[in-house]
Amino acid sequence: MPVATPTVAIPGAIRPAAPADLPAIARLCADHAAFEGAGPVPADLASRLEPPLFGPNPRAWCLVVDRGGELLAYASWSREFSTWQAAEHVHLDCLFVAEPYRGEGWGRALLDAVKDAAEARGAAEVQWQTPDWNTDAVRFYHRAGALGRPKVRFSLPL
Repeated sequence: MPVATPTVAIPGAIRPAAPADLPAIARLCADHAAFEGAGPVPADLASRLEPPLFGPNPRAWCLVVDRGGELLAYASWSREFSTWQAAEHVHLDCLFVAEPYRGEGWGRALLDAVKDAAEARGAAEVQWQTPDWNTDAVRFYHRAGALGRPKVRFSLPL
């Protein structure tokens, strides 16, 4: 799978996550959750991510931006099914670029890489959500050609 890189020449690389990246991915997830005002991530998040990302039957995938061994950003996704379309799509669960690295093109490069991965897996589209108050993200996604669909997200604890 070819991985997109930013259009500007900046050091770093987008690559598939590896098990050794899990502690850094967990830190990025914690920063992402804090940015969105969500509750804290589980203390054992890194170990909990290992089976769905790297187990014998992966349920999710993750790309990271690696600059000299430091992870600056990540995108994670899974395959889902749309009954309305009778087709699979990719659900982009997270796309996050750490604050100091925003504006360098990594967000768009990650989005393009997820889109490429979705196409390679035969998905009909990529779907995701972002908080409506995050106007920078909404503007970014519109510039990338995405269409917004108003919905309310629910969660039913079990």
